[in-house]
Amino acid sequence: MADISRRTMVKARGVIGTSMLPAGLALDDASAREHQKHKATPTKPPSAPAPVTETPAPSLRTYRLTTAYLFFNDDEAAFIESAVARLIPKDDRWAGALEAGVPNFIDKQLAGAWGAGERLYRNGPWQPGTPSQGYQLPLTPAELFRTALGAINKELSKTPFVQMSPEQQDGYLKSLEAGGKDLAGVPSDVLFAHLWQSTLEGFFSDPVYGGNHDMVAWQMIGFPGAYASYYDLIDQHGIKIDRRPMSLAEDVHGHVHIDPGIPARSP
Repeated sequence: MADISRRTMVKARGVIGTSMLPAGLALDDASAREHQKHKATPTKPPSAPAPVTETPAPSLRTYRLTTAYLFFNDDEAAFIESAVARLIPKDDRWAGALEAGVPNFIDKQLAGAWGAGERLYRNGPWQPGTPSQGYQLPLTPAELFRTALGAINKELSKTPFVQMSPEQQDGYLKSLEAGGKDLAGVPSDVLFAHLWQSTLEGFFSDPVYGGNHDMVAWQMIGFPGAYASYYDLIDQHGIKIDRRPMSLAEDVHGHVHIDPGIPARSP
């Protein structure tokens, strides 16, 4: 789980998976900022996407002070913040999962319909399944995270995850990914799979759902976002479309829709 290999994998999966990300529930205030529309012209050389340097990267303490959690308690939030910061770490140019608000995205998902398992079949029978059968536990996503994180924080009570060195944190996450650890009835690899998938979704999803702050992930991979009208460019050929990404909360004129009417995320 070295930083370089993680970021390479995240960028590769992000290009493919962004259009398939399921929808979330909550509107993030960070997505409600006015959009500056830039027209591309054949005569103006395209510029490289600007690195996210407007604000200093938050520390874990700063992030906690500026984030109001709906689902996570303090101990759970501390683990999630530290874990996603290792799964998608920041570098000298781009923000990582923590700076992009991924913990906020995961928290809102768990506090909503997806966390409650509103579309899960929950009448059993509950038996171990094969990998091809997918998720087989009787727990909703919210119950899974609460149970597993409680077991983790109990196990690491002497040296909490947030106090570990980056190398120790990577080692512990690898042990969860490898499986074989029982987290109060939740297999560790099942928790890790949920955590990794949610981290990717929060990093690459539309900012309207609480993550991808300042659309940093879209800037990194060159994705234009939800921009739906290229009428002004339809008769221009061979040019690079070089504009800031656009959120679902904005229309073609850069106006923000406070209630975009986005459906809830499916499990």
